[in-house]
Amino acid sequence: MTATPAIIETHQIRIDIGVCTFRRPAVVATLLSLFELEVPAGAKLRIIVADNDAEPSAKDSIDRLREKSPFEIIYIHCPKSNISIARNACLSASDADYLAFIDDDETAPRDWLCELLQTAKETGAEAVLGPVTAVYKPSAPSWMRKGDFHSTAPVWVNGDIVTGYTCNTLLRMTAPSVAGRRFALSLGQSGGEDTHFFSHMHADGGRIAFAEKAILSEPVPDSRASFMWLAKRRFRSGQTHGRLLAERKPGTRRIGQIVTAASKVAFCASSALLSTFSPVRRNRQLLRMALHMGSVSGAFGVREIRQYGTVEAT
Repeated sequence: MTATPAIIETHQIRIDIGVCTFRRPAVVATLLSLFELEVPAGAKLRIIVADNDAEPSAKDSIDRLREKSPFEIIYIHCPKSNISIARNACLSASDADYLAFIDDDETAPRDWLCELLQTAKETGAEAVLGPVTAVYKPSAPSWMRKGDFHSTAPVWVNGDIVTGYTCNTLLRMTAPSVAGRRFALSLGQSGGEDTHFFSHMHADGGRIAFAEKAILSEPVPDSRASFMWLAKRRFRSGQTHGRLLAERKPGTRRIGQIVTAASKVAFCASSALLSTFSPVRRNRQLLRMALHMGSVSGAFGVREIRQYGTVEAT
């Protein structure tokens, strides 16, 4: 197989970093970590903050941080409690060569962006993903800490990464599979908009690479340190996966997909039963079962459960 030629930059590289936020004070720590970034050679950085709250609740904090920032900061108010609108605002505001995304509860080490960019240049990939390491409180359940159920890393299918996530990624904005692409507004309150984005990008020829050393860290709050939160998230992920597969298998062709997913539900249930006295293995199988149950739901066209904007909706 012919190796993909590395991309050689001959002009100043412009990199934007998109941070979408919604009523999360931790965004201050995120930005402070970005201020300490090592700037890649020949690069110019800019930060774009998209505030998804109905009121511009993050604006004062962002304004105060401008005095400390070595980079230009653009603040955009996107008052719709729809994460896709905030992500799309970052895409629309960016006129750079690359756009990186980091979540508003994550912090970056100094070499984070350099590692992402180096992998992008070496592979020529249109998107690069980095891992996110979960940081648990001592109060988190021991099975959860031992099994590390919240950390994020890509999933390979036959040696290829076919979808991605926005909590740690770098996009080459001029790539045909990326330019003009937007996150689905219909998934902006359920989640799965990133899976949808990257799956379609990959289907249109976009390659996704992995930068193993571009590590971000993310604390796990008490509200997420529960089995039910994990199960709900896995179920929603399965819904998106099942719906995306169903788009390519209309009509009766979906039957095979549904049968396969249902058989995986049964297998995971049996495996969980056999692992009753091993909390990590048991819960891992139960969460896989929730994923496959969501896949069955998605194949039937059931709308994804809502995860974002619920505070405002209530």
